[in-house]
Amino acid sequence: MIAFDLDDTLAVTKSPISDEMGALLIKLLDRFEVCIISGGKFEQFKIQVIDRLNASPEQLSKLHIMPTCGTRYYRFDAVENEWKRQYAEDLSAEQKRTIVAVLETEAKRLGLWPEKTWGDIIEDRGSQVTYSALGQLAPPEEKYAWAEKNAAEKLVLREAVAEQLPDLEVRLGGSTSVDITMLGIDKAYGMHKLTETLGVSPDDILFMGDKLQEGGNDYPVKAMGIDCIEVSDWHNTVQILTGILHVL
Repeated sequence: MIAFDLDDTLAVTKSPISDEMGALLIKLLDRFEVCIISGGKFEQFKIQVIDRLNASPEQLSKLHIMPTCGTRYYRFDAVENEWKRQYAEDLSAEQKRTIVAVLETEAKRLGLWPEKTWGDIIEDRGSQVTYSALGQLAPPEEKYAWAEKNAAEKLVLREAVAEQLPDLEVRLGGSTSVDITMLGIDKAYGMHKLTETLGVSPDDILFMGDKLQEGGNDYPVKAMGIDCIEVSDWHNTVQILTGILHVL
């Protein structure tokens, strides 16, 4: 199996994958099981990846989609020709109300609640609540500029929220985001569930992501012993995948 983060690994943040990346993923699906695990909702995966793939039902049945950092898992049913949710570790309504209140209070206290945004700053993703400093639909260039300027402040926000929500998992997400899920659920949780479902060993998986350093949202996969390759952007991923396909 080859597994991937999505934003800044397969595509520019919140943007559709390129034709080149789509063609490479199709070639991978002919040879491997392929997993994509990231913080967005399933609908975001559909826009960024699934709708960009000229794949057969048989190929899609080998694609494993794990939205909201593995708190949900979808597989394609080739017989019924539709995507089906396998599980969802949803937060309760009370938990989500508390999370939203804490995020908004702390973000405003720390000056991380901008007046100009693109969409909602806080999004309920069912099994995950996500704070995005500039809103969910902010242009990539705005997100990258904000992240470069406010990396330290975002870490302070994460720590402040985590202190008030000790029974939940609070972690750094993408360039502008902080993600909150049930305690103990991160990308490693999703990969564990996947190995159990498919009956494969972590030794049989290669993972590629852009945030594998300690504290990054891909790090839990590395910490569980899966072989990982850190990439700088989707262009770097294309180079590596082209090399892998050439030698196999």
